[in-house]
Amino acid sequence: MASQQHMNETPEADARDRVIIFDTTLRDGEQSPGASMTLDEKLEVAALLDEMGVDVIEAGFPIASEGDFESVSAIAKLVKNASVCGLARASFKDIDRAAEALKGAVRPRIHTFVSTSPLHMKYKLQKEPEEVLAMVTAQVLRARNHVEDVEWSAEDGTRTEMDFLCRCVEAAIRAGATTINIPDTVGYTVPDEYEHIFRTVRERVPNADKAIFSVHCHNDLGLAVANTLAGVRGGARQIECTINGIGERAGNAALEEVVMALRTRADVLPYSNRIETPMLMRASKLVSAVTSFPVQYNKAIVGRNAFAHESGIHQDGMLKNAQTYEIMTPESVGVSKTSLVMGKHSGRHAFKEKLRELGYTLGDNALEDAFKRFKDLADRKKIVYDEDLEALVDDEIGHAGERIKVAALSVIAGTLGPQSATLTLDIDGKQSTHHSTGNGPVDAIFNCIHALVPHTAVLELYQVHAVTEGTDAQAEVSVRLHEDGRSVTAKGADPDTLVASARAYIAALDKLMVKRLRSRPEEIEPGVRSVTP
Repeated sequence: MASQQHMNETPEADARDRVIIFDTTLRDGEQSPGASMTLDEKLEVAALLDEMGVDVIEAGFPIASEGDFESVSAIAKLVKNASVCGLARASFKDIDRAAEALKGAVRPRIHTFVSTSPLHMKYKLQKEPEEVLAMVTAQVLRARNHVEDVEWSAEDGTRTEMDFLCRCVEAAIRAGATTINIPDTVGYTVPDEYEHIFRTVRERVPNADKAIFSVHCHNDLGLAVANTLAGVRGGARQIECTINGIGERAGNAALEEVVMALRTRADVLPYSNRIETPMLMRASKLVSAVTSFPVQYNKAIVGRNAFAHESGIHQDGMLKNAQTYEIMTPESVGVSKTSLVMGKHSGRHAFKEKLRELGYTLGDNALEDAFKRFKDLADRKKIVYDEDLEALVDDEIGHAGERIKVAALSVIAGTLGPQSATLTLDIDGKQSTHHSTGNGPVDAIFNCIHALVPHTAVLELYQVHAVTEGTDAQAEVSVRLHEDGRSVTAKGADPDTLVASARAYIAALDKLMVKRLRSRPEEIEPGVRSVTP
């Protein structure tokens, strides 16, 4: 079996084999439709990434909005160990804005990019190659006027002509770029090709030894992690990735998969990094909770089934020697082996300790609220699984601070019809009730919500799944709403599917409300708080 030794950096580690982990969950990850995070959520994720050993945190795109600028600025002041990075296009205005946002950072980095492929230059930039080459030098020089640490990226690098790519890389390093990123922007390349690109550029560019090369892979063909590792073998020593692999379109290379591949197969990938791998599951759960993006059950490393064995043959092998079917231990990524320990007789201390094992740390008020919901759940359910607790706490976190809450719900359903619902909502501390009918109980509930909280949002997704097995399983409902070009996704969990549906829809409305107030604050009169999203 491959070596299981911890691959964190040691004093003896060869600096040439040290790989920098660059996390872009808060920038590229947040660009996933519906994955926007609040400032407090971004700060919580950034703090965990810093604690976990991430080297560079790409905090956002400061020029994109005032909210992005504020979040990058706040993260720059918060993070003490990692470099904090802001993204900027090949525009002086972008670069200057990024520098302003990064003023409070201990180790600021400006990441600036320009398209270099024939397709992008012709149709996106509408510029000739020589014009783009001049832009490379100008943008890097501008960034170096602000900070010493500058990363330059050749957007759509894997579809760029090699001669021109080499010229651009040489110009960027000559102008002062300390990191060169050749991204697979559209997830187009394959491992052998990507490795060859890095080997060729590093051999042909005369000043290549003066910069660190970086990989940034998208997962459109499901090859992001494989391409990332191939790029490292080709000489790259920075990996750009995201927690849970979130990102635009099919996402990015997943941090947890890349890191555990390096650790588990150190025999063929002898590269060290600083990530504290027992924190991976905790990071996965946090990002899933704040983005309302569920992690697929069979997701490598952090999926619910990653360390589950149902086959009798597998179970027999596991009982004799865990290495027969597990190439890494659950504990190495922060997964507990225990799954059936909580019940209605469990006390508050045991509940708190169990949450700690699952990667949750709650304040006193949040813990008390979660414990009450756990007791209610335990009274209604014979067995409380880890997944039940995770859904319960994620739901509690996701709904904390909401201005609209479900106070009471009663539903009439069945074959006789019409199906109807009576819903009471607590809106900013004031309760309002409405009765509606609908084409089914869920439709009736949503009609009630629309009457109590008028809005123009369109329901794009309504999805229900059971958290665990059995007829008493909790239901977890996902709702995605779209309004004026904005999409948000939210979840609700409850043993009653209809209650979970109401909670999920209300949570999505709350998110839309926040987005609308941020983008159009002039619509709200001073001193007035509108509940219409």
